[in-house]
Amino acid sequence: MALLPVSDALDRLLKLSVPTVRSEMIGLHEAMGRVLANDIAARVTHPAFDNSAMDGYAGRHEDFAEIGTVLAVIGESAAGRGFSGRLERGEVVRIFTGAPVPAGADTVLIQEDTEKLPDGRIRTTFVLEKGRHIRPKGQDFAIGDIVLHAGDLLDAGRLTVAAGMNHPQLPVFARPKVAILATGDELLPPGSVPGPDQIIASNTYGVAAIARDNGAEVIDLGIVRDDKDAIARAVAEAQAAGADVLVTLGGASVGDHDLVQSTLVDSGMVLDFWQIAMRPGKPLMVGSLSGMTVLGLPGNPVSSLVCALLFLEPLLRHLGSLPPRDRGGKAKTLTALPANDKRQDYVRARLRHGSDGSLRAETFSRQDSSMMQVFARSDCLIIRPPHAPALDAGAVCDVMILRLPSR
Repeated sequence: MALLPVSDALDRLLKLSVPTVRSEMIGLHEAMGRVLANDIAARVTHPAFDNSAMDGYAGRHEDFAEIGTVLAVIGESAAGRGFSGRLERGEVVRIFTGAPVPAGADTVLIQEDTEKLPDGRIRTTFVLEKGRHIRPKGQDFAIGDIVLHAGDLLDAGRLTVAAGMNHPQLPVFARPKVAILATGDELLPPGSVPGPDQIIASNTYGVAAIARDNGAEVIDLGIVRDDKDAIARAVAEAQAAGADVLVTLGGASVGDHDLVQSTLVDSGMVLDFWQIAMRPGKPLMVGSLSGMTVLGLPGNPVSSLVCALLFLEPLLRHLGSLPPRDRGGKAKTLTALPANDKRQDYVRARLRHGSDGSLRAETFSRQDSSMMQVFARSDCLIIRPPHAPALDAGAVCDVMILRLPSR
C-alpha cells in the first residue's frame, strides 16, 4: 500500500466516522464545553417586569421635565421588595437597581441628578428623556423564545442565559467513547520495576489526555501482551463498552511480533489505509469494525502523540460536534532547515516571542521519535512539506502550535 499524504489520510478518516447522535441531560455545572443536542426555549420572560437600571427615583417624566422641581418621596422599591402603591403627579419612589418600577412611573432619575432636601423631599437637578434608566419587561427574552440552538458550544455566556431561562439541566450530545489499548510484551505500567528487557508504558497517558481534552470519555483497556487471543479479547471488550473509537498503541505494522492489524482484520475490521507519508508516525492504521472507528497509532511515544494530535484530535471533535481546533501558525526559524524528502516532517521546536511580537522557533538538535523529554519541552512542530527546499535561519515557516510561550 502506497504512503498516503497526511491531508488525504485525515479526509478519509473523517469521512469514515459519523458524529454521535446520542444525547443526555446534564446539570449546568457539568455542561461547560459540551454541545447542545436540541434548541432551548425560554421558560420565563426576562426581565419579568419593568425594572430600574440604576439607583435613583422612579416617577413621571412630566415631573422631571424642568430642573428645580420639588417632589415628594412616598416609598421605596428594592430588588425583591417592590412598591405596591401607585404614583400620582408630584410623587416619586426611591428605587434601586433591579427593583420593579412602580405603577404610574415611566422614568428613573438617578440619585446623582437630585438634591435631597431636609424635609425628605427631593429637588431635580437634571432633565432627561422619557423612559430613561428603565429595563422593559421582556427586553432580553420572552417565554417561548428560542435563545440557544442545537450545535451551540456551551460556554460561560450560554450557561448563564440557560440558567436565566430557568433550565437547571440541558440536553447535550454524549461524549464520544474512546477505548485505548496498549500492546507489547515489553510494557509495564508506571510504578513497576522493569526487568532487563522491559520498559514503562507511557503512550496511554498522553493519548488519553488528548482524548479528554477534546471532549471524549476514555476507556483504558490496559496493556495486552503480544498474543492474538488476548488482543481479540480486548477488542471485544471495547465493542461491549460501546466505544466509538478504538485506539491501539503499537503493533500495527506487519512484523513477526506486530499482531494488532492481523487480529483486527480477523475480527472483522475493514482496513481503510495504512502507512502515512509523514515523520514521525509513518505506521498509522485506520479501519472500521462494526461501526467502531479503529485508529492504530505507532508505538514510539512521540510518533504516537504527533499522530494523536493530527488525527485523533480532529476525529473526536468531529464525532462530538465540537468546532475544529486551529493549531496552525507562522514562525521564523532560528535554525537553518535542510531540504526535506518525500514524507511530511514534524520537527520539534521551542517557541519564543521576538521583539516585534512575532514567533521564533528554535529546533531541537535531536529529533528521535522515542525521546519523550524533547516533545515535552516542545512548544510547536515545524511543518516541513514533502520535498520542501532548504530554509535559511530567519525564514518564515508553518508551525503546529502545542502551547504558546509566555511573554
